[in-house]
Amino acid sequence: MPSATLTYETPQFLHALFGGDISLLRKLGEALKVHTTSREGWVKLESEDASAVETAKSVLAELEKIRRRGGDISPTIFQLLLDNAGTPWSGAPAEQIMELKLLGSGRKPPVLAKTRGQIAYLRAMKDHEVVFGIGSAGTGKTFLAMAQALQLLREKAVQRIVLTRPAVEAGEALGFLPGDLKEKVLPYLRPLYDALYELVETDEADRLVERGIVEIAPLAYMRGRTLKNSFVILDEAQNTTSEQMLMFLTRLGEGSRCAVTGDPTQVDLRRNVVSGLAEAVHVLEHVEGIHIVQFEPSDVVRLPVVRRIIEAYDTHRKTRV
Repeated sequence: MPSATLTYETPQFLHALFGGDISLLRKLGEALKVHTTSREGWVKLESEDASAVETAKSVLAELEKIRRRGGDISPTIFQLLLDNAGTPWSGAPAEQIMELKLLGSGRKPPVLAKTRGQIAYLRAMKDHEVVFGIGSAGTGKTFLAMAQALQLLREKAVQRIVLTRPAVEAGEALGFLPGDLKEKVLPYLRPLYDALYELVETDEADRLVERGIVEIAPLAYMRGRTLKNSFVILDEAQNTTSEQMLMFLTRLGEGSRCAVTGDPTQVDLRRNVVSGLAEAVHVLEHVEGIHIVQFEPSDVVRLPVVRRIIEAYDTHRKTRV
């Protein structure tokens, strides 16, 4: 029976290849129909199909590359490598994941792409001035945009980050709400705040906001401004009108980049009002400097049940059309 034995320097390193969850080794064997045995710092792979053994070896090799370059193995990264084992990639999977690594510090792990869609999204934000991330909840489109913005700020490629979102529920009539501007818009921009504080230490996040290096403002306050040397994130863009989207995109000045995120299935605009996101994706699809990334249900990285919920609703809606 074809077999292969892989030996690692310590049992701890082998354990780290599976993110501390050795049951993933059993999952690897079940998926590829390979019998796996592990003792101390080695793994033995056996199968009647020699190609299955080679595929299992390739998955373990990619996991090893990520781990040796400082990346933590999560169940989603493991699943990404397993799902795409034996399928063509433009380069080694581990190389692509680690090439696009963002941030990371002594207390905060680096941010790594966990799906093919996320890899495409991070590469697009690296290579293009304006990127649209279109997809359902849980695909990481807002979180990764924030990570990319903070990375460029750390590299001094931009001088500030501007976060904005249409306050549809308030009809943008924020002057009637109690409190100062920050207090008025906080409920609408909470997901952006959450991403910021998850990615960097609390004291650093506070400092960035207090100094205005990270600016958070409702979309209604963008009119008339020119944003230079900034990374601008427009979140929940499906709730912009056509006029708001055009106004926003024309705010970009010299040295700026932009990520526009939205979910076309979650439009809260009044009936018969055209979504600025839907129009922009149609109008700007072939414009130089702009890239549109469409996430798939397979890119959802929340609980597996969330992916199944999204797929069920997608199927239901398609049958109604």
